[in-house]
Order: sequence, then C-alpha cells, then structure tokens
Amino acid sequence: MIKFFENIGRYFMLLGKVFSRPEKMRIYRSRIWFEIDALGFNSISLTAIISAFIGAVVALQMAITLESPFIPQFMIGYSTREVMVLEFSSTVVALILAGKVGSNIASEIGTMRITEQIDALEIMGVNSASYLILPKIVATVLFFPLLTLFSIFVGIVGGYAIAALTGIMLPGDYIEGLFYYFEPFSITYALVKGAVFAFIITSISAYCGYYAKGNSLEVGRASTRAVVSSSIAIMIFDLILTQIMRV
Repeated sequence: MIKFFENIGRYFMLLGKVFSRPEKMRIYRSRIWFEIDALGFNSISLTAIISAFIGAVVALQMAITLESPFIPQFMIGYSTREVMVLEFSSTVVALILAGKVGSNIASEIGTMRITEQIDALEIMGVNSASYLILPKIVATVLFFPLLTLFSIFVGIVGGYAIAALTGIMLPGDYIEGLFYYFEPFSITYALVKGAVFAFIITSISAYCGYYAKGNSLEVGRASTRAVVSSSIAIMIFDLILTQIMRV
C-alpha cells in the first residue's frame, strides 16, 4: 500500500514537471507533429480492422438476440450504433491502444533512461520530462478523439456490410435504426472519454518508462506495467465519466 501511494505521488510530481518550464514552442510544434504521426496515424489500421469486425459481430449478435416478430428489425442498427458510440469506440479501443501506444511510449522513454540519454538532457539544462512527454500527451489528446470518430464510422459500416452480405436484415432497416432516437451528446461523451483515456495512457506509460531502472530487462517490465496500469485506470475512469456525464 505504501508503494502504491509512493507511485501516485511520484506520478503527480512528474506531471508537475511536465507542465512546468516548457522549452521553445517551435521545438514542441515539430515534436507534436512527429508524435501525431508515430502514435496516431500508425494506429489507424489497427483501429479500422478491429472496429470493422466488432461492428459486424455486434450487428450479427443483435440480429440473433433480437430475433422476434415483436421486435422491429431497425433495433439492430440502433443497438449497433449505441454499442459503438457509448463503449466500444472509446473504451475498448483505448484498451487496445494502451497495449500498442502505451508499450511503445514506455519502452522508448525507458530505453532513454537506462542509456542515460535523459541524464544527458538534464545536464544540458533541458526539462527532460516536458521535452519528452508533453508532445506525446498533446498529440494523443488531440488525435485519439479523431480515432474514436473513425472507429464509430468503421464499426457502423462493418455492421451494414454484414447485414447486406448475410441478409440478416434489410439494409434500409439498419440505416433507419442508426438514426432512431439519436442523441448528439453521445458523440460528445465518446470524444471526451477518448481525450481522457489518451491522457491516461500517455502519462502513465511515460511515468513507467521515465522511472525505469537497471538493464534492458527493466524496459520490458516497464512496458508491461504501463499496459496493465493504463488498462486499470481506463476502466476506473470509464465508470467515473459514465456516472458524471450520463446521469
């Protein structure tokens, strides 16, 4: 328990260092664009593949579950939309990206720590925490909500494709369900969760890498801790945000 509170304290101290005494804005601008490409654009293909198949599976499962003459078929499209918007495209995609992006960040910063590159930055008078971590946080917080929208779109298209190809329902009914009782706030809710989860993944993973010690084996352990800790934090904040925003 003492170790837990120690880590919490060091985490917030690191965040204080990240957001204090930033370097020149020109340097950050170039690094932010680099991180958007490395952490954001490189995650598009994985997000697209998973979202398309999950959208198709959800639509197929809903068609089987709601197979009743008393339940209109457009409810399949409605259910698929709700699942993609409210949970999958924000929470589940964040859990998946915690494995890809989180381990990448932890291993990158952890390698710099054990090879003493971070110490070299400190000796040169550079705020290493801000220089290395802040561009990653800004890049993911800006780009992950876009990935959330992309995931929603691809998942809905995947559901439409399985409906059209298998004949489980008329595509027109599926489209009708997509617009049935639609609340625009649901999109805002998904985007907010995407931004919050992006911050959680990036900051926790950077923390695990920044305080890595020892040899190259510790980098692997730091990556594992980053994925596990980020996933747990995502589930906790998913519950908190749902309670706050959906009441």
